[in-house]
Amino acid sequence: MSVKLIVLDIAGTTVCDNNEVLNCFSAACRESGIVATDTRLNSLMGVSKLEVFHTLWREQLGDDTSVAIIREKAAAAYDTFRHILEDYYRACPLQPTEGALELFHWAQGMNINIALNTGFYRAVTDIILGRMGWLPGMSGSPVQFVITSEEVPAGRPAPHMIRAAMAYFGVESSKNVVKIGDTPVDLLEGKNADCLMSLAVTNGTHTFEQLSVFENDGLLKSLRYLPEYLTA
Repeated sequence: MSVKLIVLDIAGTTVCDNNEVLNCFSAACRESGIVATDTRLNSLMGVSKLEVFHTLWREQLGDDTSVAIIREKAAAAYDTFRHILEDYYRACPLQPTEGALELFHWAQGMNINIALNTGFYRAVTDIILGRMGWLPGMSGSPVQFVITSEEVPAGRPAPHMIRAAMAYFGVESSKNVVKIGDTPVDLLEGKNADCLMSLAVTNGTHTFEQLSVFENDGLLKSLRYLPEYLTA
């Protein structure tokens, strides 16, 4: 196979998300004074979380609001969100999405590297992956590399996280890389990185109908179908 690396999103793609992140966003917005519908918040899933609050405050206060005010308000809302999100992920039940573990096992047998990337920041990412047993270096972890949006110059849809994973594994061509997530910005990230395939699952935060309007190389019901899709 020409595939040497699969880059997967976390919440909604490899770890089940039944609107938990959306609910945490909604709670943080209410506490911070941001007025935003769940539909608007869901459209921003996959984006760097600090950037989400910059966007929401800019939309609410207007483009003529000073950068300093937007930055201050976004930082405060982001801090509120972090507390809510971290408390949630320390206590909530966590489970892999359908087909995630089988995909990891298949990739290992095919000598394909697995990397996770996320719009989350490092602290909450480590909480989630630590509880899942997926932190790189943990005994039995199927994941070799994890990169977060705060560790690159810009998060999705910029291609930096994918390129960081390629550099880690020594993959020189993006045409040896498959990106899969569950949001429109996951799809765009893969396209911006010029991946062999930019795919999405439809059992995460977005439906088939919501994702089908965006350029993609395939929309799968779950990760269970990815091995067959790649070898067809």
